[in-house]
Amino acid sequence: MTSHGLPAGMIRAATTTGITEGYMPGWANDFETEALPGALPRGQNSPQKCAYGLYAEQLSGSAFTQVRPERTWCYRIRPSVKHTARFAPVDVPYWKSAPHIIPGVTSLGQYRWDPVPHAGEPLSWVTGMRTMTTAGDVNTQAGMAAHVYLVTDSMRDDYFFSADGELLVVPQEGRLRFCTELGVIDLEPKEIAILPRGLVYRVEVLEGPCRGFVCENYGQKFQLPHRGPIGANCLANPRDFKTPVAAFEDREAPSRVIVKWCGQFHETRIGHSPLDVVAWHGNYAPCKYDLRTYAPVGAILFDHPDPSIFTVLTAPSGQEGTANIDFVLFRERWMVAEHSFRPPWYHKNVMSELMGNIYGIYDAKPKGFVPGGMSLHNCMLPHGPDRQAFEGASNAELRPEKLDETMSFMFETRFPQHLTEFAAKEAPMQDDYIDCWASLEKKFDGTPGVK
Repeated sequence: MTSHGLPAGMIRAATTTGITEGYMPGWANDFETEALPGALPRGQNSPQKCAYGLYAEQLSGSAFTQVRPERTWCYRIRPSVKHTARFAPVDVPYWKSAPHIIPGVTSLGQYRWDPVPHAGEPLSWVTGMRTMTTAGDVNTQAGMAAHVYLVTDSMRDDYFFSADGELLVVPQEGRLRFCTELGVIDLEPKEIAILPRGLVYRVEVLEGPCRGFVCENYGQKFQLPHRGPIGANCLANPRDFKTPVAAFEDREAPSRVIVKWCGQFHETRIGHSPLDVVAWHGNYAPCKYDLRTYAPVGAILFDHPDPSIFTVLTAPSGQEGTANIDFVLFRERWMVAEHSFRPPWYHKNVMSELMGNIYGIYDAKPKGFVPGGMSLHNCMLPHGPDRQAFEGASNAELRPEKLDETMSFMFETRFPQHLTEFAAKEAPMQDDYIDCWASLEKKFDGTPGVK
C-alpha cells in the first residue's frame, strides 16, 4: 500500500468535478462546492459557528417531507433576510402570469409568429421579457407561461428572483451570463438553463443583442422523463447536465432586488450584493444542458413514433398520463422508415403545443416557421403538415435521409394556453398562417389507389 492508503501503482484523479471547467456534471445530484477552502462544514449542516464567520441557511424547493427533499445548504456572508428591506410595487408591463384572459382576445385558433424584433431600446432580463401565453394558475402552482426575451443591457446592481416558478431558458440569439447565488452559468444558443424558484441572480450580456424563449413552470420541478422500454440510455443523459461551482461577491454597493410573487413584481433596496454564498451543498441548484448532446431515438423500420420519444424534460402534473409541461426537442436526426409518411401526422391533442424554432427548417413546416419564430396549436385544435410538406413526404423516394441543420422545440402542457395582449396585438403574428392548409386537396375517388 502507498502512504496515502492506495494500492501501489494506482493513481487518483486530481479532480472529481468533471471535464467542464467551472461546472459539476449530473442531474439532481447532491453536490458540494466551496469557493474558499474549509468554508463547507464537514459532517453536519448547521454548526454552532461556521468558518469565516459565515451564516448557514437552507434553500428549500420542496416540502421537507417529500421522499427526496429538494434543498441546498448555503454558507453565506449575510443571511438572505438581510437582502430584503421594505417592498415597493414595480411595474413590469410585459411579463404576465396566469390566469390572464383578455376580453376580446381569442386563443381558439392555430397561430404562428415571426421572430419578435428587437425593440431598439435598452432592455434588461426583466424589462425585456415578453409573455406570449399563460396557462393554469400561478396561485395554485399549476400550469406555465411562455415568454420571449429581448435583452440588450446587463443588470449591474440589479438582481432578480421568482417565487412563482422555475425558468427554463432557451437562447436563440446572443450569449448571456447568469450570475447566481450558487455560481455562474454562461449560456448560448443550442444550450438551455434551468433557474430554480427562489434563486437570486443577475443577468449580464456577453454578446448581444440577445433573444430567446422562456418556459415559466408554476408546478412541480422539471425532471428527466421515465424512459420505459427505451431503457437506461439515449435521450438526455444525466452526465450532460452541468451545475456551477460556488462563486461569490463581497461587494458593498447600493443594489436593488426585484421579486416576482403571485404574478406581481416588487423591489427592495439594499446596500450590498446578495450573491454572497461562499460554499454550498445540496440538490436544489441551477444547471445548464447542451442540446447537441441529446441522443434522439426513432423508428428504424416503419411508421412515425409519438413525439414523446423526443422529451428532454418533463414537469409532472399529478394526473397520470399527463404533464404540467413537457419540453420536447426536434434536432438533427436520420429518417429511415420504410413505406411510411415520415413527418408528423395530422392530429389534435389534449396537450397544448407551443413551438419555437432555434435554427434551420422544421420538416413539417418548410416555409414560414423561421428561426426565432413561434407557433401555438391549442388543446384539441387540429394541425399537421402544410401542403408542401405533405406532398413532398407522400411522393419522396424513401431512402435514408439526414435531417440536418435543424433544431426546434416544444413547450406543451395539459392546460389551454391563453394569448396575452402582446401576442395577439403587438407580436408579429402571421395572419395567413391558417392558409397553409387551405390548398390541401380532396384525393378520395372511391378506388383503392394504394395496395
